[in-house]
Amino acid sequence: MAEAALITGEDGLSRPLWASADALLREYYDTEWGMPVRDEQGVYERICLEGFQAGLSWATILRKRPAFRQAFAGFDPEAVAEFTPEDVERLMLDEGIVRNRAKINAAITNATATLALREEGGLADFVWSFQPAETPAPASFAEIPSTSPESIALSKALRKKGFAFVGPTTMFALMEAIGIIDTHLVGSHRRGSSGVWA
Repeated sequence: MAEAALITGEDGLSRPLWASADALLREYYDTEWGMPVRDEQGVYERICLEGFQAGLSWATILRKRPAFRQAFAGFDPEAVAEFTPEDVERLMLDEGIVRNRAKINAAITNATATLALREEGGLADFVWSFQPAETPAPASFAEIPSTSPESIALSKALRKKGFAFVGPTTMFALMEAIGIIDTHLVGSHRRGSSGVWA
């Protein structure tokens, strides 16, 4: 298993299997996944998308991201916080996104919670305050956990602040996606590329 953990592409670069087979996933892996996101709107968008991803493949969410951005006002939390029950019904008819009422309502709830966090320094600083002292260094997928003490703590803290669809596994995926931890496999051409971890 470990020897097949990374695939060397035609460009000579090593990537995990999930980022090798699909052009969209490869582009996401090479340019975005694991890179630091430290702005409010960016972190809010990722929290929403990770919530929508629960139970689905990330490729599905990535393909729908342009439609999500259009449907949710570019993930501007001030705009989304103003969404009404009529907006929820509109979104439930939008075939471009994941039409799940609980997840749509969570995105609106999370927008309101994001605005409230501005009084405490903002969402991005709040989420980044859960950065661990060290990052995993996995050689295979079997070595990548699905939660961590920090993701469990972040999940609890966000729930206390009024956020929804922010379970520990979802928050671990968020921490991976926005560079708080580096779970690029050792040997991947992206390992250490975030600049967050030496």
